[in-house]
Amino acid sequence: MNTQPIGIFDSGVGGTSIWTAIHALMPHENTLYLADSAHAPYGTKSKEAIIALSKKNTEYLMGQGCKIIVVACNTATTNAITVLRETYNIPFIGIEPAIKTAALQTKTQTIGILATKGTLSSELFSKTSGAFTGSIKIIEQVGEGIVELIEDGKLFSKEMKALLKLYLNPMITANIDYLVLGCTHYPYLMPLLLELLPKHVKIIDSGEAVARQTKAVLVKHDLLNLQTKKAQNRFFTNGNTRVIATLLGEKYKVDYLNF
Repeated sequence: MNTQPIGIFDSGVGGTSIWTAIHALMPHENTLYLADSAHAPYGTKSKEAIIALSKKNTEYLMGQGCKIIVVACNTATTNAITVLRETYNIPFIGIEPAIKTAALQTKTQTIGILATKGTLSSELFSKTSGAFTGSIKIIEQVGEGIVELIEDGKLFSKEMKALLKLYLNPMITANIDYLVLGCTHYPYLMPLLLELLPKHVKIIDSGEAVARQTKAVLVKHDLLNLQTKKAQNRFFTNGNTRVIATLLGEKYKVDYLNF
């Protein structure tokens, strides 16, 4: 059982940023990544639709023998992970915006969060945000259009840069010193974000924290793969295989899956 893969799913290619962190921390763990790009973005869908898609993804990964499932999507985590844990007998790892870290470290008492509508409007996000922010001012911004551009392979396009300027300028004016990325697609924007934000603004994403939590849960359930042979890393998408291959640096084969 320990050599069975870690299953990872996202609404598209963004969760590969989580896969990268998991693979870096546990290079001998076999992985299976599922990109539901045909239904991206999840952030504009109803809670019921997000739960249905998350269940479908989960059942596919379980059918492939995955020993644990990482919901590498903020929107799916905040809207569906409670239902997933109640429905399936397998450990789940979720991902939420790292509000706590920013709230504890801000000096200007103002932080920004760039996320999908589905994440920002969720009950789980509201509960988490309220627990840690107190009197800290949060500038929330729905990243409308960002996921679509990334899924279309337009990561560093003029359209993307214009969109980010539009979203970041109010945060800069409000004097944020932390920007929390609330979507797993967004870490791929890091070069543009660093270019557009003042040098003192720190950017936080959840990749490394999710990887550490995944390892901790594997250890807890005695599911860690102790073998040292080269891992098998498989990637499937119902969208454009070239987009994932480009993000992964052309090192891995990406297969099209009609689901």
